[in-house]
Amino acid sequence: CSVSCIKTLRALGHEAIVVNCNPETVSTDYDESDRLYFEELSHETVLDIVELEKPAGVVVSVGGQTPNNLAMGLAENGVNILGTSVDAIDTCENRFKFSKLCDSLRIDQPEWSEFTTVEEAFHFCKRAGYPALVRPSYVLSGAAMRVVNSNEELERFLRTAAVVSRDYPVVISKYISGAKEVELDAVGQNGELINYAIAEHVENAGVHSGDASLLLPAQKLFVETHRRVKAIGQKICRALKISGPFNVQFMCKENEVMVIECNLRASRSLPFISKTYNVDFITIATRIMLNIPQRPVTIQPIDMDCIAAKVPTFSFSRLKNSDPRLGVEMQSTGEVACFGVNQYEAFLKAMIAAGFKLPTKNILIAIGPAQQKIEFIQYARMLADMGYQIYATKNTHELLKAQGGLESCIMVYKPHVKREPNVLTMLKTGKLDLVINVPDSMDSQALSDGFTMRRAAVDSGTSLLVDVKTAILVVMSLQRKHTREKSNRNFWSFNSWQEYTEPREAMSSSMGRDDPT
Repeated sequence: CSVSCIKTLRALGHEAIVVNCNPETVSTDYDESDRLYFEELSHETVLDIVELEKPAGVVVSVGGQTPNNLAMGLAENGVNILGTSVDAIDTCENRFKFSKLCDSLRIDQPEWSEFTTVEEAFHFCKRAGYPALVRPSYVLSGAAMRVVNSNEELERFLRTAAVVSRDYPVVISKYISGAKEVELDAVGQNGELINYAIAEHVENAGVHSGDASLLLPAQKLFVETHRRVKAIGQKICRALKISGPFNVQFMCKENEVMVIECNLRASRSLPFISKTYNVDFITIATRIMLNIPQRPVTIQPIDMDCIAAKVPTFSFSRLKNSDPRLGVEMQSTGEVACFGVNQYEAFLKAMIAAGFKLPTKNILIAIGPAQQKIEFIQYARMLADMGYQIYATKNTHELLKAQGGLESCIMVYKPHVKREPNVLTMLKTGKLDLVINVPDSMDSQALSDGFTMRRAAVDSGTSLLVDVKTAILVVMSLQRKHTREKSNRNFWSFNSWQEYTEPREAMSSSMGRDDPT
């Protein structure tokens, strides 16, 4: 995003000065700006550079969370912040202020309350019930957020995380189980929505957006949900008089749409969206921040002949004893995006590009939550029908046999049971191609069997899936691949980005196929 902003500024005849202490970004884009300061993004450092350079304005909306955190202090020292006002930024970053704004706009959000003492948090959870989501203000990548499921978890978290603050009250809200998370990325101009894109997460709400897999255009949203997401985005845009990029995250369940949060900056999804739709959102946003009037660029998701999938990459193999699981705190260290003629091809391509190895024979299923065990039964059958040998831990095995009719499923013992066949032995000897292990709760327990299995999978280089929705889409994609190849039809398409964004005829010709199934 910052590079697109720099290029736009320079194309318009402005000098562009960058402050960035990320070695990776500097190594690839060091020559894009007129001057680059390889310095930390701190209040003092930025003010020193402003005093030296005397810029006409400062852009804080294309560099992630840290510049947003500096906006208030910079403005108080007379620095001209371009685009959306710092008061609007503070309203969104302060969880209490944003929740009050949503109430005033009659925008639905999960039941919430703010607290400055542990006792107030207990009182809310007693009234609203568990699970609950605890959210501090001004945090990066979900840091210090937590889903709690009991009084014990809440107390342990609040006592150890040091999130209770008189300066910025913590917001606690009801966590909606089983809800889909949807993101609106948009550009506003003086409070009017100029361009927007709606993407859906593969995983349910509760997984940090940076760790979630995205499909664009959204594949399974009701028309009414799509309409309401856009309408709420426009309401927020007008209320905050947004001029620049912003991102709103929603929980959606059975056409009920609730706002989780709003960030008045470019999200990590915006370059992915710009590439998918071939519309540079940051160029539009930069021109708006310079007070150059812009008109909406026509985007027709329904007419697109391809789907794009974005999946995260992780570095658990390099982090000894880290628990490879997903939650509200971000853990990914990168991401991969791929195109396909349908969601299955695009998603499977992206998974492979992120390091996922397609299974060839043996798959282990160990799912904790009872409801998710039941949900996965039909997909376990799909795997068996494709010829995979299914292994499962005791409770999962019993359910798959009793309710799924999977007589061929073989039971294996968990790590703490010193009997064979044992999960650890199978992983160490390379007998498993894929482990599907869905943890019981969001709270990691380093001594649990689940942790031991997940860690052993990573250490042995075995593909691992820890979210049931991701596992379901992987199985559906494998099934689609199996069906097409069994009937001697191509599953994979291999095209350049330009070919994917060209009209249908050109792409079909290059693939030698007509149907997108």
